[in-house]
Amino acid sequence: MTRRRERWRVMAGLATVAVAAQAHADCFDDAGRYHAVHPMILRAIAWQESRFRVDALHRNDNRTVDMGLMQINSIHLAELKRYGVDGKALQSGCVSVYVGAWHLRRKMNKYGNTWEAVGAYHSETPVLRDRYAKDIAAILRDWQRPRGGTD
Repeated sequence: MTRRRERWRVMAGLATVAVAAQAHADCFDDAGRYHAVHPMILRAIAWQESRFRVDALHRNDNRTVDMGLMQINSIHLAELKRYGVDGKALQSGCVSVYVGAWHLRRKMNKYGNTWEAVGAYHSETPVLRDRYAKDIAAILRDWQRPRGGTD
């Protein structure tokens, strides 16, 4: 990819992040506070999972479905039903973020405040967990990188 094309891709991505993050800013911050997880980790997970699309839906090979902004897997629906959350509710950005924060908090309770916990948001299989954690860390690094310069 040429440098100019890469720069435009990054700029377009940042514009999407800025608009989506602003639209859901209170949800990420509030859910992060409520579940004691870092809101930037939640934002990076939302970007990785759905590119901030509240209507995202992914059918997995194992016949489960990942739903909403945070791509919450349908295996959690039975437990979430106790809290009044169903698949349709997961199509609400804020509900999805709160449930994603809840899911991440559960992983942090198990693994501590570690990258292992972040990776376990996606999978507890070590190779998949570690790859996912590296992807989230890379997103956060990319968002922190100064922008600008000329070609």
